[in-house]
Amino acid sequence: MGNGILQKKRAFIGVYGCQMNISDAERMEGQLATLGYERTEDMARADLILLNTCCVRETAEDKVYGKIGEIKHIKRANPALIFGITGCMAQKEGEALIRRAPHIDFVLGTNKVHELKATVRQLESARRGPVVDVLLGDAPLPENVPIERTGRLSAWVPIMYGCNNFCTYCIVPYVRGREHSRRPEDVVREVEEAAAQGFKEITLLGQNVNSYGRDHKLASFAELLLMVDAVKGVERVRYMTSHPKDLSDAVIDAVRQGRHICPHFHLPVQHGSDRILRAMNRVYRKDAYRSLVERIRAAVPDASLTTDLIVGFPGETEEDFGELLDFLREIRYDAAYTFLYSKRSGTPAATMEAQVEDSVKKERLHRLMEVQNEISLEKNAALKGTVQEVLAEGPSRTDEDVWTGRTGTNKIVLWRKKGQETEGDIVRVRITQPQTWVLKGELQ
Repeated sequence: MGNGILQKKRAFIGVYGCQMNISDAERMEGQLATLGYERTEDMARADLILLNTCCVRETAEDKVYGKIGEIKHIKRANPALIFGITGCMAQKEGEALIRRAPHIDFVLGTNKVHELKATVRQLESARRGPVVDVLLGDAPLPENVPIERTGRLSAWVPIMYGCNNFCTYCIVPYVRGREHSRRPEDVVREVEEAAAQGFKEITLLGQNVNSYGRDHKLASFAELLLMVDAVKGVERVRYMTSHPKDLSDAVIDAVRQGRHICPHFHLPVQHGSDRILRAMNRVYRKDAYRSLVERIRAAVPDASLTTDLIVGFPGETEEDFGELLDFLREIRYDAAYTFLYSKRSGTPAATMEAQVEDSVKKERLHRLMEVQNEISLEKNAALKGTVQEVLAEGPSRTDEDVWTGRTGTNKIVLWRKKGQETEGDIVRVRITQPQTWVLKGELQ
């Protein structure tokens, strides 16, 4: 990190939460590089500590507060240390963070990623603080922010910021603001730059990518997907997150006809009971979701389908939960990301009556996972003997001779390295041992 001209200083960057936070942190690290900072993993040796925070769950906030307390001791030993909080928790708490922890030098909200350089420069020169800026403005974020990417093969590229959906369990619209889409030419330029740097896989990011472009009418999400698909050097195009109510037939068709757009639809349903979906303010109902899945599978038969599920939402009865299990068995997802409902203060669901007991939530989650794991294994077992195209990511964590990668359908594949393949190659692997969460195979 850095340009080698300025005297090096060290920055520790802690990132919590979603992929959008990772992307924001890459833009913050890029700004710090222009000020002569290089990254360190040792907080005790840092000249600057930055925590890019999440507040989707209160447990995430608790982790940050624990880290803030730890940093108090480091700052006591090094008073020159610059310490800042950014991200969703910074947006939500603002000046309250400073009151609780006066050793914090600056707090920047989610719309202030581009202000980091000026803020740090101000604190370096004057040491007057603290700086607090959490105004959620309507202006688009500047496009000239340098990026220091942390991955080797995959690049995160935000296409929009904010969220206009007010699901009753979610804090995101309150801390990310309303939707703002980047101009398509700016997105394409960033993808071109990433491809030129050797990144093979691009993941387009937004809280609801399907509503991209509705604010500026310059391109729809389907049109943007095909623009990115055409960028030279890009081997795979993914996107997240996708709201079922806005997934258009044009997007399905773009996936069908695109050369590099992955045939993987992550379509968070959240629940299988219409009564609970209504309480969640998810807008769609099971029939509409079912119809959408039918159109996807008719257009892209080999596509994988994954989802998010929340167990134990306020008011969830055994009957509601039974409907969820029935819906799982009907739709037959390749995989599901499952969550216990947890209260998030500041959201309508936190004050709803009939909160479900933790013990009941956990028991239901266990039953749900048993059903889904059985389906996942059956789905993967059907791939035995097939040859899959896999983007090689490198050695697995436990064995240097066993390599790992992902199919276009986002399934993890493990195989024994033969010597020719390198990171970033698209390799062909015959599946010999399908399991619930991974596919094991032989290089062809």
